[in-house]
Amino acid sequence: MRRASHGPRGSRQPQTAQRREILVFTEGRKTEPLYIQQWHRKHRDQVIVAIGDFHGGPLQLVEAARDRRESDLREQKRGRGRAFDEYWCVFDVDEHHSLPRAIELASLSSINIAVSNPCIELWFVLHFKDQRASLDRYEAQDSAKALLGCDKVLTTRALEQLIERHEIAMSRAQALDRKHDGDGSPSRSNPSTDVWRLIQRIRRSTP
Repeated sequence: MRRASHGPRGSRQPQTAQRREILVFTEGRKTEPLYIQQWHRKHRDQVIVAIGDFHGGPLQLVEAARDRRESDLREQKRGRGRAFDEYWCVFDVDEHHSLPRAIELASLSSINIAVSNPCIELWFVLHFKDQRASLDRYEAQDSAKALLGCDKVLTTRALEQLIERHEIAMSRAQALDRKHDGDGSPSRSNPSTDVWRLIQRIRRSTP
Protein backbone atom coordinates (compact mmCIF):
# COMPACT_ATOMS: atom_id res chain seq x y z
CA MET A 1 0.00 0.00 0.00
CA ARG A 2 1.29 3.46 -0.82
CA ARG A 3 1.21 5.62 2.29
CA ALA A 4 -0.12 9.16 2.27
CA SER A 5 2.77 11.62 2.31
CA HIS A 6 2.84 14.68 4.56
CA GLY A 7 3.70 18.25 3.67
CA PRO A 8 5.46 20.72 5.95
CA ARG A 9 2.28 21.35 7.96
CA GLY A 10 1.03 17.77 8.05
CA SER A 11 -1.18 17.96 4.94
CA ARG A 12 -1.37 14.96 2.66
CA GLN A 13 -0.51 15.10 -1.00
CA PRO A 14 -3.13 14.05 -3.59
CA GLN A 15 -3.09 10.38 -4.53
CA THR A 16 -3.71 8.92 -7.95
CA ALA A 17 -6.03 6.20 -6.63
CA GLN A 18 -9.05 7.82 -5.02
CA ARG A 19 -9.66 5.30 -2.33
CA ARG A 20 -11.78 6.55 0.52
CA GLU A 21 -9.57 7.75 3.36
CA ILE A 22 -10.44 7.57 7.06
CA LEU A 23 -8.49 8.93 10.01
CA VAL A 24 -9.23 7.29 13.36
CA PHE A 25 -8.24 8.52 16.81
CA THR A 26 -8.39 5.81 19.48
CA GLU A 27 -8.42 6.02 23.24
CA GLY A 28 -6.19 2.96 23.64
CA ARG A 29 -2.71 2.57 22.21
CA LYS A 30 -2.79 -1.19 21.55
CA THR A 31 -6.13 -2.97 21.35
CA GLU A 32 -8.10 -0.59 19.16
CA PRO A 33 -5.30 0.14 16.64
CA LEU A 34 -4.56 -3.58 16.23
CA TYR A 35 -8.23 -4.34 15.63
CA ILE A 36 -8.83 -1.48 13.19
CA GLN A 37 -5.62 -2.15 11.27
CA GLN A 38 -6.73 -5.75 10.75
CA TRP A 39 -9.86 -4.52 9.00
CA HIS A 40 -7.78 -2.07 6.99
CA ARG A 41 -5.53 -4.85 5.74
CA LYS A 42 -8.57 -6.82 4.63
CA HIS A 43 -10.04 -3.90 2.63
CA ARG A 44 -6.96 -1.88 1.70
CA ASP A 45 -7.79 -2.08 -2.01
CA GLN A 46 -10.90 0.01 -1.29
CA VAL A 47 -9.98 2.25 1.62
CA ILE A 48 -7.04 3.80 3.44
CA VAL A 49 -7.34 3.87 7.23
CA ALA A 50 -4.82 5.85 9.28
CA ILE A 51 -4.54 5.83 13.08
CA GLY A 52 -3.93 9.20 14.71
CA ASP A 53 -0.84 9.62 16.87
CA PHE A 54 -2.76 11.13 19.78
CA HIS A 55 -4.45 8.92 22.39
CA GLY A 56 -6.48 10.10 25.37
CA GLY A 57 -9.90 10.50 26.91
CA PRO A 58 -13.08 11.19 24.88
CA LEU A 59 -12.98 14.99 24.99
CA GLN A 60 -9.26 15.16 24.22
CA LEU A 61 -9.70 12.75 21.32
CA VAL A 62 -12.54 14.73 19.79
CA GLU A 63 -10.60 17.96 20.18
CA ALA A 64 -7.59 16.39 18.46
CA ALA A 65 -9.76 15.08 15.62
CA ARG A 66 -11.51 18.45 15.24
CA ASP A 67 -8.22 20.34 15.13
CA ARG A 68 -6.74 17.91 12.60
CA ARG A 69 -9.81 18.12 10.39
CA GLU A 70 -9.81 21.91 10.45
CA SER A 71 -6.09 22.01 9.66
CA ASP A 72 -6.46 19.51 6.81
CA LEU A 73 -9.34 21.47 5.30
CA ARG A 74 -7.35 24.71 5.44
CA GLU A 75 -4.42 23.05 3.69
CA GLN A 76 -6.75 21.54 1.10
CA LYS A 77 -8.14 24.97 0.26
CA ARG A 78 -4.58 26.17 -0.29
CA GLY A 79 -3.93 23.29 -2.66
CA ARG A 80 -1.62 21.52 -0.23
CA GLY A 81 -2.98 18.01 -0.16
CA ARG A 82 -6.42 16.62 0.55
CA ALA A 83 -8.36 16.20 3.78
CA PHE A 84 -9.50 12.78 4.90
CA ASP A 85 -13.00 11.81 3.85
CA GLU A 86 -13.99 10.85 7.40
CA TYR A 87 -12.64 11.53 10.88
CA TRP A 88 -13.48 9.11 13.68
CA CYS A 89 -12.91 8.79 17.42
CA VAL A 90 -13.16 5.44 19.21
CA PHE A 91 -13.55 5.53 22.99
CA ASP A 92 -15.22 3.95 26.00
CA VAL A 93 -17.89 5.34 28.31
CA ASP A 94 -16.03 3.91 31.33
CA GLU A 95 -15.96 6.64 34.02
CA HIS A 96 -15.19 9.63 31.81
CA HIS A 97 -16.95 12.73 33.16
CA SER A 98 -16.26 14.62 29.93
CA LEU A 99 -18.29 12.20 27.81
CA PRO A 100 -21.40 14.41 27.25
CA ARG A 101 -19.22 17.32 26.15
CA ALA A 102 -17.20 15.04 23.87
CA ILE A 103 -20.35 13.75 22.16
CA GLU A 104 -21.70 17.28 21.75
CA LEU A 105 -18.43 18.59 20.34
CA ALA A 106 -18.17 15.69 17.90
CA SER A 107 -21.64 16.46 16.55
CA LEU A 108 -20.80 20.14 16.14
CA SER A 109 -17.44 19.40 14.49
CA SER A 110 -18.44 16.70 11.95
CA ILE A 111 -16.47 14.06 13.83
CA ASN A 112 -17.85 10.52 13.83
CA ILE A 113 -17.69 8.57 17.08
CA ALA A 114 -17.77 4.87 17.98
CA VAL A 115 -18.59 4.48 21.67
CA SER A 116 -18.70 1.37 23.85
CA ASN A 117 -20.39 1.16 27.25
CA PRO A 118 -18.62 0.21 29.40
CA CYS A 119 -15.63 -0.48 27.12
CA ILE A 120 -14.58 -1.91 23.76
CA GLU A 121 -14.22 -5.38 25.27
CA LEU A 122 -18.03 -5.54 25.30
CA TRP A 123 -17.88 -5.36 21.50
CA PHE A 124 -15.48 -8.30 21.48
CA VAL A 125 -17.73 -10.30 23.84
CA LEU A 126 -20.68 -9.85 21.46
CA HIS A 127 -18.76 -11.77 18.81
CA PHE A 128 -19.21 -14.88 20.94
CA LYS A 129 -22.37 -14.45 23.00
CA ASP A 130 -25.25 -12.17 23.91
CA GLN A 131 -24.75 -9.73 26.76
CA ARG A 132 -28.06 -8.30 27.87
CA ALA A 133 -27.27 -7.40 31.48
CA SER A 134 -25.19 -4.38 32.43
CA LEU A 135 -21.60 -5.01 33.45
CA ASP A 136 -18.57 -3.03 34.54
CA ARG A 137 -15.36 -2.73 32.54
CA TYR A 138 -13.53 -5.32 34.62
CA GLU A 139 -16.23 -7.91 33.93
CA ALA A 140 -16.18 -7.07 30.22
CA GLN A 141 -12.38 -7.26 30.07
CA ASP A 142 -12.26 -10.58 31.91
CA SER A 143 -14.94 -12.06 29.67
CA ALA A 144 -13.23 -10.88 26.47
CA LYS A 145 -9.89 -12.23 27.68
CA ALA A 146 -11.39 -15.66 28.34
CA LEU A 147 -13.21 -15.79 25.00
CA LEU A 148 -10.31 -14.51 22.88
CA GLY A 149 -7.51 -16.21 24.77
CA CYS A 150 -5.47 -13.00 25.00
CA ASP A 151 -5.39 -9.66 26.77
CA LYS A 152 -4.83 -6.13 25.39
CA VAL A 153 -2.47 -7.25 22.62
CA LEU A 154 -4.77 -9.13 20.25
CA THR A 155 -3.26 -12.27 18.75
CA THR A 156 -3.55 -13.26 15.11
CA ARG A 157 -6.09 -15.93 16.01
CA ALA A 158 -8.14 -13.47 18.08
CA LEU A 159 -8.20 -10.99 15.20
CA GLU A 160 -9.26 -13.73 12.79
CA GLN A 161 -12.15 -14.68 15.04
CA LEU A 162 -13.26 -11.07 15.35
CA ILE A 163 -13.30 -10.76 11.56
CA GLU A 164 -15.16 -14.04 11.09
CA ARG A 165 -17.84 -13.27 13.69
CA HIS A 166 -18.46 -9.63 12.78
CA GLU A 167 -21.97 -10.06 11.40
CA ILE A 168 -23.36 -11.77 14.50
CA ALA A 169 -21.67 -9.21 16.78
CA MET A 170 -23.20 -6.37 14.80
CA SER A 171 -26.62 -8.01 15.01
CA ARG A 172 -26.29 -8.36 18.79
CA ALA A 173 -25.15 -4.75 19.19
CA GLN A 174 -28.11 -3.51 17.14
CA ALA A 175 -30.44 -5.68 19.23
CA LEU A 176 -29.11 -4.00 22.37
CA ASP A 177 -29.93 -0.59 20.89
CA ARG A 178 -33.49 -1.76 20.17
CA LYS A 179 -33.77 -3.11 23.71
CA HIS A 180 -32.73 0.22 25.21
CA ASP A 181 -35.13 2.09 22.91
CA GLY A 182 -37.92 -0.28 23.88
CA ASP A 183 -37.51 0.10 27.63
CA GLY A 184 -36.90 3.84 27.50
CA SER A 185 -33.25 3.72 28.52
CA PRO A 186 -30.99 6.64 27.55
CA SER A 187 -28.92 6.38 24.39
CA ARG A 188 -25.68 4.40 24.82
CA SER A 189 -26.86 2.75 28.02
CA ASN A 190 -24.87 -0.13 29.51
CA PRO A 191 -24.39 -2.46 27.69
CA SER A 192 -24.08 -0.93 24.24
CA THR A 193 -21.54 -0.37 21.49
CA ASP A 194 -21.53 1.11 18.02
CA VAL A 195 -18.01 0.19 16.95
CA TRP A 196 -19.71 -1.73 14.15
CA ARG A 197 -20.56 1.60 12.49
CA LEU A 198 -16.88 2.35 11.91
CA ILE A 199 -16.22 -1.18 10.67
CA GLN A 200 -19.08 -0.90 8.20
CA ARG A 201 -17.56 2.29 6.81
CA ILE A 202 -14.28 0.46 6.30
CA ARG A 203 -15.99 -2.56 4.73
CA ARG A 204 -18.37 -0.56 2.55
CA SER A 205 -16.32 2.50 1.82
CA THR A 206 -18.62 4.21 -0.64
CA PRO A 207 -19.14 7.98 -0.55
